[in-house]
Amino acid sequence: MPKKITKPKEKKIAEAPAEKQTVLIVEDDGFLSNMYKAKLELEDYTVLTAANGEAGLKLSKEKKPNLILLDVIMPKMNGFEVLKEIKGDKNLKDIPVIMLTNLGQKEDVQKSFKLGASEYLIKAHFLPSEVVGKVKKFLK
Repeated sequence: MPKKITKPKEKKIAEAPAEKQTVLIVEDDGFLSNMYKAKLELEDYTVLTAANGEAGLKLSKEKKPNLILLDVIMPKMNGFEVLKEIKGDKNLKDIPVIMLTNLGQKEDVQKSFKLGASEYLIKAHFLPSEVVGKVKKFLK
């Protein structure tokens, strides 16, 4: 009986997975931080978190995220100070920063944009899914 000849199976070349984009959330409210983190991870982002401005600035410098969600009222260093430092650093200044805060005063909004914020979102006015939509807009 003749032997059955089988072709060797072709090896599929595995494509390198696309680099995930990283979002840094700087927020002192652990519940909110975890909620935004979960929503962003569902959209396949790598998410880093910091619970105060000082830690957020340090992580920004170490990890150079693709986008930063930044609260304003936080311990150690407020969001305006963090934003000013980020936009004054030649290695970080091009990272989009979305201010995510409960401060809705016109002066706070203007100050954020003057310091270089890309967007200003008042937490109470945006659902988490809408915040994720804003993140996606900047990370296309």
